[in-house]
Amino acid sequence: MAEKAPGGVQSVERVFELLELITDAGGEVMLSELSSSTSLPLPTIHRLLRTLVSLGYVRQLPNRRYSLGPRLIRLGEGANKQLGVLARPQLKSLVDRLGETANMAVLDADMIIYVAQVPSRHSMRMFTEVGRRAHMHSTGVGKAILAQLDDATVRGIVSRSGMPTPTPKSIGDIDSLLRDLETIRQRGYAVDEEEQELGVRCFAMAVDNAPTPMAISVSGPVSRVDQAFADRAVPLLREAARAISDELSLG
Repeated sequence: MAEKAPGGVQSVERVFELLELITDAGGEVMLSELSSSTSLPLPTIHRLLRTLVSLGYVRQLPNRRYSLGPRLIRLGEGANKQLGVLARPQLKSLVDRLGETANMAVLDADMIIYVAQVPSRHSMRMFTEVGRRAHMHSTGVGKAILAQLDDATVRGIVSRSGMPTPTPKSIGDIDSLLRDLETIRQRGYAVDEEEQELGVRCFAMAVDNAPTPMAISVSGPVSRVDQAFADRAVPLLREAARAISDELSLG
């Protein structure tokens, strides 16, 4: 929970504390679980939840649990667009210096969603639509994000989302994925070796200290994106990820 700002409005702080607690619990909680996770009095929690339900930011489910409401989706989509705007100069710099497509993606439930892209100028290039969601285990950005999480959390994500294999080179079992994630943690970056699309290789790196798990990547045909490319790309990815992290901390 973030430290409370001096001079803040207490009721607003309490509302966002509850929304963050529901989010941290996976998006759905019992009233008793909220009560045990905060020092707020139960009548205050109940009053704030009732207000959030009436506005559509929280839902009360038939089983009496509370979940995040649909009106938050619009706020999240707007925030994702702004993340893309913030990252775009760094992605453009990567494309200018490396010549291949650059992307940024964030964690979205148990998948990743692409929030920004600057395409390569080559006619043969990697392309994915901004707004597209993808499984984490078969993408460079997804694996870079997963490597920031503990193994139990990774197992939970995979058990819920599954492990489809888009290509014969995709990782299809949890033990192989966990071994790959340990390599990523030691190496500091992720590699998608034709796991999402045959003929395409991707190098990706997580953005530290982000408000939501995110990663950036560069990708292109394996004929161009080789070891020599990696030697140039990894330091530039690190530089770009650090710059984005610094921008986010200023916000």
